[in-house]
Amino acid sequence: MAETVAIILAAGGSTRMNTQVAKVLHEVCGRPMLAYVLDACREIGISKIFVVIGFSAGEVKERFAGDDDIVWIQQDEQLGTGHAVLRCKEHLKDFDGQTLVLCGDGPLIRAQTLKTLIEKHESGHSAATLGTAILNDPSGYGRIFRDDYGNIQGIIEDSDCTPEQLKIKEINPSNYLFDNQALFEALETIKPENVKKEYYLTDAVSSIIATGHKVEAITAVPPDEAVGINSRAQLSAASKIMQRRIQRRLMEDGVTIVDPDNTWIDARAQIGQDTVIEPFTYIHGQVQIGQNCRIGPFAHLRHGTVLKNDVVLGVHTEVKNSTLADGVRARHHSYIGDAMVGRNVNFGAGSITANFDGEKVNKTNIGDNCYIGSGSVLIAPLELEDGSNVSAGTVVLQGSMRGLSGKARIDVSK
Repeated sequence: MAETVAIILAAGGSTRMNTQVAKVLHEVCGRPMLAYVLDACREIGISKIFVVIGFSAGEVKERFAGDDDIVWIQQDEQLGTGHAVLRCKEHLKDFDGQTLVLCGDGPLIRAQTLKTLIEKHESGHSAATLGTAILNDPSGYGRIFRDDYGNIQGIIEDSDCTPEQLKIKEINPSNYLFDNQALFEALETIKPENVKKEYYLTDAVSSIIATGHKVEAITAVPPDEAVGINSRAQLSAASKIMQRRIQRRLMEDGVTIVDPDNTWIDARAQIGQDTVIEPFTYIHGQVQIGQNCRIGPFAHLRHGTVLKNDVVLGVHTEVKNSTLADGVRARHHSYIGDAMVGRNVNFGAGSITANFDGEKVNKTNIGDNCYIGSGSVLIAPLELEDGSNVSAGTVVLQGSMRGLSGKARIDVSK
């Protein structure tokens, strides 16, 4: 692959989403939508990425502060996609490679599609190559206009289409690859002669065609990758597509998901072979689940949870920021928060760790082979030795029992 850089357009705020958060920070299955676009670029070997930001720029930079391959470009006035790309000229004016341009609100694009785009661009020796898609309902998208021989003649924005042009089903999902010098030469020629009075990147494509350079449009983008996000409804639709991908990958890796339509798994979750996920389970955040576990139904696993092998979490059990060793059982209505739980511990129905005292979160440490009776409350900070047996309905605390009343109590201080 020739030397390639990427420009990701991420400056918009999205009026239709009615939000005070930068659009690209809205999450799809637990991750900001921009993160998926960055991943796709990195997966095909791009090591320098220019991200154009504007609305809530500080929050976007903070969210990706650890990503050292990003060059942040400020676009204070949002005057269109062409204007956004032109903001990168100072950094790329002497670059002789190729420039990939993507939208930060298109999280469903896959690396394989970008690879196909690059291969076609290089084999065709084109000045610009576009990845297009065919949609049954193309409304809202720019249309690809071709001549009678199938050659691309330009891209017409939805708001500028005639009634006849609105019938075109081939759309522009904004996946472009340019010869870098041709791109910036064309951008200098475009004018805001459209309904929105903006500088369109699509006009740069038309300018390249007009100068006689070769431009190709290939229908390489599957419909589910062409989905852009401009509303809360589209955000939900994109999340459902991403969720199907996440679950398909897990099932291919040997995880059983009994009812995919009624299960939600974060993109950051890792699940081991032969684990079974029962219906109505919700897994959110960086969660690690080992092999041969059984989770649910109606289980809730939160960020920071680590389950080793052969763990069983049953109906209405919630685990947060805790590590459960091999063989732990919590089958009914338990809450385990901020705990380290040893091997073969059994939690009876309704038993919980009380980890918050009103001011701070405290830790619970439970040794191996402990039995926690039904309805027990383990008040953190607390440490239970190996083999501890807590009777049903017991309140357990470390040290002084002062202030407790109305329940059986055990003081486990040494």
